[in-house]
Amino acid sequence: MNLAADTPFRRFVSDFLRSPGAVIGGLCLVLIALTAIFASFVAPQNPYDLGQIDILDGSLEPGSEGFSGFKYWLGTDEQGRDMLSAMIYGLRISLMVSFVAVSAAVTLGMVLGLLAAWRGGWVETLIMRVVDIQLSFPALLVALLLLAALGKGVDKVIIALVLVQWAYFARTVRAAALVEIKKDYVMAARSAALPQSRILFGHVLPNVMPPVLVIATVQIANAIAIEASLSFLGVGVPITEPSLGLLIANGFDYLLSGRYWISFYPGVALLFTLVCINVVGDQVRDILNPRLQR
Repeated sequence: MNLAADTPFRRFVSDFLRSPGAVIGGLCLVLIALTAIFASFVAPQNPYDLGQIDILDGSLEPGSEGFSGFKYWLGTDEQGRDMLSAMIYGLRISLMVSFVAVSAAVTLGMVLGLLAAWRGGWVETLIMRVVDIQLSFPALLVALLLLAALGKGVDKVIIALVLVQWAYFARTVRAAALVEIKKDYVMAARSAALPQSRILFGHVLPNVMPPVLVIATVQIANAIAIEASLSFLGVGVPITEPSLGLLIANGFDYLLSGRYWISFYPGVALLFTLVCINVVGDQVRDILNPRLQR
């Protein structure tokens, strides 16, 4: 047996593949991501190109054929946009906003969490009190207040999500780093007079990443949900760059008038994406949780 080949990554993959639900969720998530990334090639039409939209095709039922002979498999909205194409483009906005926001929040939270654990004293007290204050308020409420001050825009939504989510990572990293700093390998690195930055980012950080990865998967789903809620309320992304939440909001007024598909299908796409992320996140959590390791 080649024990050298049994790397942590291979063990992680092997444990992940033991769950059929997680594998299916992961494959669906990869398909969703690829569809969103290559939206301009996958979508039947560009729903925001006025040259491809015919107002006469407005509010067509799913499976209807337009005046130009184009088949609308999921129907159209009141402006004649193909709902399937609008969902694919909206999914790209939702995933991009959530991924960028969570990546920035992870970076900011890890730096502040490591700093709080390493420095201690008033630095730790200040950072953790700010974390406690922020986490005492609902994330959606904080995001609403921030966007009320910043205004609409994809970049504004990303900034609001980063400021809402960094505290989760800061608290997690600080708690894990406090444990790691007391271990022998950190004491040895300090005795060797290694630079503090090398000790923190080269030795401590890799050992606090497992809980960060678990929270990151959960926060990506939360970021998508918060962004969709903000867009539904009209304070998120602009109408020129609609996400799934804005598509749901656009069809909400028609939901009880028989034109259910304008809101229903974007809602199903949003729900399906969140379920896939949560299924994958649950399996990652179980694998990286030392209490559940056999």
